[in-house]
Amino acid sequence: MEDLTVETLIAVSEEIFGRLTFWLLVLLALAITGLFLWTLWRDGGVSSRRFLLAQLWFPPGAIAMVGFMLWMTSSRLTDIGGPIDWIALLGLGIWGGVGAVMWAYALGGLARRRPPA
Repeated sequence: MEDLTVETLIAVSEEIFGRLTFWLLVLLALAITGLFLWTLWRDGGVSSRRFLLAQLWFPPGAIAMVGFMLWMTSSRLTDIGGPIDWIALLGLGIWGGVGAVMWAYALGGLARRRPPA
């Protein structure tokens, strides 16, 4: 592997997760992002109270993402070696936490009652 390309990353991810699981995860991420952006557009901006409450989901989302990665790769935290492993683990945790915050914010926006017209 001389070059790191998008195609290479997709192939490696499909190998780790399985083709179906990988593409379902991609669709889930796109759905969460779309729902989050739609909620922002519908509300005309960020609701600070809802965003603050959604941030409580960051730690569980980060833990869930790291746990999912460890489960899918049949690894343990003791298998982590050098600094790049820790950086990758940190990146996955941040990614999972941000996804959980977006999901919680969007669900909070959907659950909000609209005032009668």
